[in-house]
Amino acid sequence: MYFFQNEKIGVFIDGQHLYNVSRGLGFDVDYRDLLKFFREQGRLVHAYYYAALLENEEYTPLRPLMDWLDYNGYLVVSKSAREYTDANGNRRVQSNMDVDIATDMLEQANHLDHFVLVSGSGNLRRPIEALRAKGARTSVMTSVKTAPPMCSDDLRRACDEFIEINEVMEHFTRRRTEPRTDDVRTIRRRPAPAVAPGIVGVGD
Repeated sequence: MYFFQNEKIGVFIDGQHLYNVSRGLGFDVDYRDLLKFFREQGRLVHAYYYAALLENEEYTPLRPLMDWLDYNGYLVVSKSAREYTDANGNRRVQSNMDVDIATDMLEQANHLDHFVLVSGSGNLRRPIEALRAKGARTSVMTSVKTAPPMCSDDLRRACDEFIEINEVMEHFTRRRTEPRTDDVRTIRRRPAPAVAPGIVGVGD
């Protein structure tokens, strides 16, 4: 059992990570149904969504999504991503949101009963351990069914519960695309729910 009735729940979503997981498992996220899913688990207090944007991009599909999320129940946290060229001359983008996520989680330590982290970053192991030390319950929601798995072993061991997205994604799937791995070929399909027009997922 992941949740208890009347728990005060906070959800902290690394937007890029969720997008990568959904692509790896072959589905698109319905963010309205994702919020509904968490509201049905207990007393959802906050749902944070984190994303980094390149300052010099005139348009990115992420902006309409972030606007929609901001108006529909999510707390959107964004910052500028840094673009650079590595030693081999390749263009790279640095967009790590781990510090922002850890800061917000720890600031909510005295206000929430259950922290749900949608990320696989091992950098967030220590904040998860700190929250558990304060008596909070912690869950990490990501996938190890992708190739490669998208969750750090350290992070998975640090939390109280590991929620495999592959097992719950039917609750917030907009439409199924061709699965990327053999592990998800037999997952039951369901009718596509309604979503906000044009809002599918990060990068669509």
